[in-house]
Amino acid sequence: MQHTFQPCIDACNACAQACDECAAACLREDDVKMMTACIRADVDCAAMCRMVAGYMARGSEFAHEACRLCAQICAACAAECARHTQDHCQRCAAACRRCADECRKVVEATGRAATR
Repeated sequence: MQHTFQPCIDACNACAQACDECAAACLREDDVKMMTACIRADVDCAAMCRMVAGYMARGSEFAHEACRLCAQICAACAAECARHTQDHCQRCAAACRRCADECRKVVEATGRAATR
């Protein structure tokens, strides 16, 4: 089962790393207060990505719903990071969009499989 989820697992792990890096870089910005929403989104997104990667790796029956929520959280994080011009925010936004896309693919694939 894991191999069918592998692109999404990889995207989730890459996204979590990008979010961690972005949050850490935001904390080093001159105006940290301006970055609080970004940091908060990064932390939530990284945690969700790590959790959903585990669900998929284990072939959990809840992977479908976890991926649905992960896609929403990643999209929200991407939108927040995209508001900022810093390179780390732009890299994070791109990783979040990729992860959201991969999670949506899993939701679509598992949704079709459930209706068969």
